[in-house]
Amino acid sequence: MDARPPLAVQLDLQPHPEGGWYRQTWASPVSVSLPDGRVRPTATLIYFLLPAGESSAWHRVTSDEIWLAHEGSVTVELGGAGPAPDEDGCTALVVGPGSGQGLVPAGVWQRTVVSDDDALVSCLVSPGFDFADFELV
Repeated sequence: MDARPPLAVQLDLQPHPEGGWYRQTWASPVSVSLPDGRVRPTATLIYFLLPAGESSAWHRVTSDEIWLAHEGSVTVELGGAGPAPDEDGCTALVVGPGSGQGLVPAGVWQRTVVSDDDALVSCLVSPGFDFADFELV
């Protein structure tokens, strides 16, 4: 990622550690206490842009994610909930025109694979996202 794509500039998106570009656009003003005592917003929302020809790295979070398509489409590979991604047994989740939205369950490894076109999605995470709950391969 040498330079921000025009849509990343327009939407003020920054590089995401997993790949692509993002910006948090909303966090619920209502908080929830997690079983371990940590506090999170009940939900957060981001823009996520994956330019054509790019992929994200395998990662997982401790909350459910709902993916919503705005432009283009993405294929999210789900690699199970084991100690490492199961690349041989992964399933595909397509989010784009005609498919609308998709769910990545909490604790499931995921990566967004390369596309021929730019894709802009939103990810709604509940309980809200925090990088302390983010694991990257």
